[in-house]
Amino acid sequence: MQATNNFDVIIVGGSYAGLAAAMSLGRSLRKVLVIDSGKPCNRQTPHSHNFLTQDGKTPSEISAIAKSQVLAYETVSFIDDKAVGGSKNENGFSVSTVTGATYTAKKVVFATGIKDIMPNIKGFAECWGISVVHCPYCHGYEIRNKKTGIIANGERAYHLAPMVNNLTKDIRILNNEPASFSSEQLSKLKDNNIDVLEKKIVEVEHENGYVNNIVFEDGSKEKYDVLYAALPFVQHSDIPDALGCELNEEGYIQVDGMYKTTIEGVFACGDNSIKMRSLANSVASGTMVGAVINMELVKEQF
Repeated sequence: MQATNNFDVIIVGGSYAGLAAAMSLGRSLRKVLVIDSGKPCNRQTPHSHNFLTQDGKTPSEISAIAKSQVLAYETVSFIDDKAVGGSKNENGFSVSTVTGATYTAKKVVFATGIKDIMPNIKGFAECWGISVVHCPYCHGYEIRNKKTGIIANGERAYHLAPMVNNLTKDIRILNNEPASFSSEQLSKLKDNNIDVLEKKIVEVEHENGYVNNIVFEDGSKEKYDVLYAALPFVQHSDIPDALGCELNEEGYIQVDGMYKTTIEGVFACGDNSIKMRSLANSVASGTMVGAVINMELVKEQF
């Protein structure tokens, strides 16, 4: 790592969005520090898909390649640590870590992702990202034509249903609470032979993360191969909030078209600020952030 604790840019989060931002900045000769705690949200996912040139590789394979390529740029440093605090100072920002280190930079990027809130269902978390998934585009092709449950309600379930129906016709919506569909939505679901079951789920029986059965509170079971689930989430890092960055009504960090947050000099990219949750979108947003920050820096220095 570079001897100095002063950088042009600090990037909190060293997964796909953070590394993409670091590459853009490294290629522009910017002194960059990437701080990463090593806990990406897709760490249980066996394979990543829908990302050109990397389709079918494991998330860790893609990250390892990305990190090695980014660190080939001599002005980019990477530390395995957890950022726990941040503040604004007269020259930019300070970021502190759990190990007690403090780093400063003119600009800060948060590529910190989000943290899914797991339901209180035994076995669910062990299957998350393996056979219980969130995205038809990331996982749908591999689990097409299988017996599929959608654990969601209301608008979230109705949003998923047509996309899942495109991939399999053996679908049931599993409401873990009273259903909240409009009569029009229920009619459309019925027209497409999609049942809605109102039963409390207590367990996902599985083998090494692969679903076998859903167990209900009344003791009954149903066989399923895969499940889609729409989960609530929280921000993975509370530092943006501490700096004053606003969240939108859905809980994402509010950014403009250039990924600028509501605090001057602070940027956000990847899953923490964009709704379309995929590797490709994370990389695209990180690449854009790097270019925007470099443009700001060159204008400030010119």
